[in-house]
Amino acid sequence: MMRHDLIAPLFSAPFALAPLNLALSRLMRRIAARHPGILRRLGPHGQARILIDVPDAPVLLLMQPSGQRLTAHRRTAPPPGSDATIRGRLGAFLAMLHGTEDGDALFFSGELEISGDTAAVLALRNALDDAELDLTEELATLGGRAGPALRRLSGIVARRSGLVLSRPEIF
Repeated sequence: MMRHDLIAPLFSAPFALAPLNLALSRLMRRIAARHPGILRRLGPHGQARILIDVPDAPVLLLMQPSGQRLTAHRRTAPPPGSDATIRGRLGAFLAMLHGTEDGDALFFSGELEISGDTAAVLALRNALDDAELDLTEELATLGGRAGPALRRLSGIVARRSGLVLSRPEIF
């Protein structure tokens, strides 16, 4: 589990979220450019505003697929007007994203909870599943020459935390 008490002070200053939001939106734009099928697959649900609530993280995330935006918000000031909410542990989200856990099983077991527009959440899950994203590779590509170091760091973090940070290699 993430140490919220160690991370939270990083987000206490008013300006601290701005660089994070720039980086998150840049990541979303990069993923949309590398995997354009995600937005096509979402269809009309691409307009949805989906709140991602990871209780073991210090912030809430608001995803706006068609705007290619992902923004962080303080838990004390959640963004207004989301169409749907997905709530669950970071490990469950990452396992679903990287295909090591079945999304339906995570939802039915209660590991991930949905409220609001479930059709939008289902469309997003299906689009991400089809894209076979690998978060480590997306970040490494975004990191340019630092990519190899980011891949090594991701491997170390994955081993120490138990989080699924990459799509498993299948031979």
